[in-house]
Amino acid sequence: MYEIVTKEILNPTVIKMEIQAPAVAKKALPGQFIILRVDEKGERIPLTVAGYDREKGTVTIIFQVVGATTECLRHKEAGESIQDFVGPLGTPTHTEGLKKVAIVGGGVGCAIAYPVAKELHDQGCTVHSIVGFRSRDLVILEQEFAACSEKLLKMSDDGSWGEKGLVTDALRNLLEAGEQYDEVIAIGPLVMMKFVCALTKEFDVKTVVSMNPIMVDGTGMCGGCRLTVGGKTKFACVDGPDFDGHAVDFDEAIQRAAMYKEFERHAYEETCNLFMKAEG
Repeated sequence: MYEIVTKEILNPTVIKMEIQAPAVAKKALPGQFIILRVDEKGERIPLTVAGYDREKGTVTIIFQVVGATTECLRHKEAGESIQDFVGPLGTPTHTEGLKKVAIVGGGVGCAIAYPVAKELHDQGCTVHSIVGFRSRDLVILEQEFAACSEKLLKMSDDGSWGEKGLVTDALRNLLEAGEQYDEVIAIGPLVMMKFVCALTKEFDVKTVVSMNPIMVDGTGMCGGCRLTVGGKTKFACVDGPDFDGHAVDFDEAIQRAAMYKEFERHAYEETCNLFMKAEG
C-alpha cells in the first residue's frame, strides 16, 4: 500500500497528490509515468510523474477527474493509501545539451510540461513557456512555471487569464519575432499538439510531443497504446511517451482516443452515483 502524504485541489476537476513511494522516487525522471490502482478491484491507469522528492521518498501526481478511477482517487484523503503504484515507466524526456527551448502546455497537460520545464531550467537552459487554459478558474501551476521560465506567455480561450487566444497564436508570434529554439516541447490535448506541430513544421523547428493514449500494462504487451509514428507502429509506454511530433499520425490518434469517451463517461457516472448513495 502507498500512503497519500498530501492532497491539494488545484481547480474544480484537477487534484494534486504526493504519494509515499521511495523506490519510484529514487529513479523517476521528467517525462516518465506510473501506473496505479486505487484498490484491489480497481483498473490500472497511467499518470505522468509531476514531481518527486528523493530524500522524502515521495512522488507527485496531478490528475483530472474524467473517469471512474480518477473519481475514486478524488475521494481519497491524505493519510489514506492506494493499492498499487508502479514505476517509473517510459523513456525520460531528453533534456541534456539543450540551450533554448519553448515549452507549450495545454490544460492539465501543464502538469506534465512543468517538470520538464523545471529540469531544463535547472540545467541552465533558457525556457520560454506558453501555457493555455479555457478560463482563469482552470489555471494550475502558474507560479511554478513563472519560477522556471525566462518568458511566460499565458493564454486563455475566453480572455479571463493572460491574453485571449490559443497557444499557437503565442508561439507563432515568438517564431515570427525571430526567436530560435533547439526544440519545441508540446504537451496537452491531441488537437493542440497537432496544430503546434503544423506550425513548427512551417518554421522547421524540431518538436517533441508527449503521447498519453490508453495504457493497460505499461510494458508494451497489450498493444493498447499503439501509435503510428513515421509510418511505423510504436508503443507509447515503452517507445515513448515522447515522440517526434512531425512524424506522429495525429488523425489516427484522435480517432482512437474518441472510441473510449462514451465508455469512460458511463463508468464515471456509475461511480459518481455510487459515491452519492454512500454519502447520502
